[in-house]
Amino acid sequence: AADKINLIPQDFFAELCEQIIQHLNHKIPGVNTAELCQRIQMSGIEINVGDLAKIANIVSFLFSTAARNNLSTEELVTTLGNAVSTLPKHAVQVIRHVWNEQGKSLSAEDARNLAAVGQFVDIKWKLGVAMSSDTCRSLKYPYVTVMLKVADPSGQITDKSFEMTIPQFKNFFRQFKEMAAVLETV
Repeated sequence: AADKINLIPQDFFAELCEQIIQHLNHKIPGVNTAELCQRIQMSGIEINVGDLAKIANIVSFLFSTAARNNLSTEELVTTLGNAVSTLPKHAVQVIRHVWNEQGKSLSAEDARNLAAVGQFVDIKWKLGVAMSSDTCRSLKYPYVTVMLKVADPSGQITDKSFEMTIPQFKNFFRQFKEMAAVLETV
């Protein structure tokens, strides 16, 4: 991962680190590595979203571990220097700066209580009608497409989509109404 971190310009790496701290502080639902990767690529750097996601996971683990152990900035940098000799100098400087500025806001309690499940970010849907296919001339088959944006426990935002028939959608809707009714009693 250190060789991939070397590819990322300092300003983009700083943005990644700041987004990770914000995620760990529950200020944003996750880190949009796909969007950041696209911007890095547009600046002329060749990196793929999978590598950037791995880097984000490593930095997230680093910050959450530092918070759990209540490390000061100097303790974090010293630990990094002892454990990871191949980490690029600019990356260590960014980590030092971000931890010094924002690390105090991340409590050990928050770091321990990070959910082990994903977090809902956004939902989009559309209604469609399949008119015909190569085996059937007149389908007129309605369906609902749902696109979910979810942040996994490490903060990586992913898109999930699925289609439902109208009866499946009605069941889905009924279950949401049941959840809403239960929430009203809380």
